[in-house]
Amino acid sequence: MKYIEFGLGNRWLIRTETELADGTEFEERGIIGPVKLHSVYIRCWAGRTVFIFDVRSGFKRTRKSRKAFKLIFGISSYMN
Repeated sequence: MKYIEFGLGNRWLIRTETELADGTEFEERGIIGPVKLHSVYIRCWAGRTVFIFDVRSGFKRTRKSRKAFKLIFGISSYMN
């Protein structure tokens, strides 16, 4: 799965994070295609609490071990 994200709090303003089948992941600057739309989401990370609204899976709230501030608009994409 690919995650194309736009917003504040990541290393780059626009980035693509790729998750491979073996569980490893890596990120690259910009939009890395091709993009096959799976879902659209908004993620707000305030302190240790992360709020996620995903068009496919709805609203989720999770806790993380580290503190951060992020405000992200993202697109999840199928891999080839």
